[in-house]
Amino acid sequence: MAGPMTGVKVVELGVWIAGPAAGCVLADWGAEVLKIEPTSVGDPARLFSRMLGGDLPFNPPFEMDNRGKRSIAVDLGHPEGLAIALELIDAADVFLTNVRMAGLERLGLDYASLQRRNPRLVYAAISGYGFEGPDAERAGYDIAAYWARSGIAHSLTNPGADPPFQRGGMGDHSVGATCAGAVSAALYAREKTGEGQLVTTSLLRQGLYTLSFDFAFMLRFGATMGIADRREMMNPCINSYRDREGRWFWIVGLEGERHWPPLCRAVGRPEWRQDPRFVDAAQRAANAAELIAMLDAIFATRTLAEWSEIFDAEEDFFWAPVQSLDEALADPQTTASGGLVEVLDGEGTSMFPATPADFGSAPAAPRPAAPLHGEHTDAVLAELGRSAGVIDQLRAKGVVL
Repeated sequence: MAGPMTGVKVVELGVWIAGPAAGCVLADWGAEVLKIEPTSVGDPARLFSRMLGGDLPFNPPFEMDNRGKRSIAVDLGHPEGLAIALELIDAADVFLTNVRMAGLERLGLDYASLQRRNPRLVYAAISGYGFEGPDAERAGYDIAAYWARSGIAHSLTNPGADPPFQRGGMGDHSVGATCAGAVSAALYAREKTGEGQLVTTSLLRQGLYTLSFDFAFMLRFGATMGIADRREMMNPCINSYRDREGRWFWIVGLEGERHWPPLCRAVGRPEWRQDPRFVDAAQRAANAAELIAMLDAIFATRTLAEWSEIFDAEEDFFWAPVQSLDEALADPQTTASGGLVEVLDGEGTSMFPATPADFGSAPAAPRPAAPLHGEHTDAVLAELGRSAGVIDQLRAKGVVL
């Protein structure tokens, strides 16, 4: 793929989602990403097709995060397999991994060892909880490290309610994008210094950053922001409401003096602007429950389609419907924003979510499909100078698949 990362060679030793997600972003930006997989089942994310309901013909989660890559299947526990991996990393610009560091150290694939071999290498590592402290080696899927431990799940749980479930890979994809950005910065620094460096991030850090609005408030004032209850929002201009058919939508009136007047006009209550209960932000907060109940009654008199016309007629009325996935895909703005990309699928293409950045120098084009397990083993070994006979011998010994 053309893009700003064209010419950058990435060796990915990634499993499940977080590491491969970072590799997917870099591949979408034009990097040449070579995925090293075990000879047994490969990246365990290949098992999603069975985990999600039987013997499915496709594996969308794996296809999403591994498009545009090549795959070589190597037994790193075999000396000859490890030598192949090291040879590939020696020629790379970036080594990307989310494998726990203790395992990498046993193989000699830790940062210090690889940096001695390739001082220009950018070593990018994603962990669950960071690389220092008592939990540095604790396994951390994003539901644990990003969603639960960082405070996100608790902050979205109303008193007495069950904690909400995270959707698949939310923290992984977020931290993957962060890692890709950090790799870009490290490569830029290398252009000036000639030296690579260690780049790290973690699911816990990503979760803390996701909640940085709350944490900044807490650290500054020593107080915790309350868990939102739509019936008592202090600014009723930022709240969810339902139409006559029970469809939800959000109005987003962050600036009281700017957004209160168009809300009054939209709901046909211009007199509220002079009502002592609602005359300013402080009074609206003090009487929030009453105002929200009144708005609920009004919004329940029309359909969302009818409200849409009214809302859009007001220049300073900001709002959005609460859409299902089907509705989001059918939304013309999804396509217009570049939210979907074509991925090669045999003789045709399939649509997948895009990674969240575009470059004017790299026009949209179909991405190569995710590789089969070890699909490029022979080609990569040939590029390393191994003959067909040597490759056959390596395969016979179980060094490669």
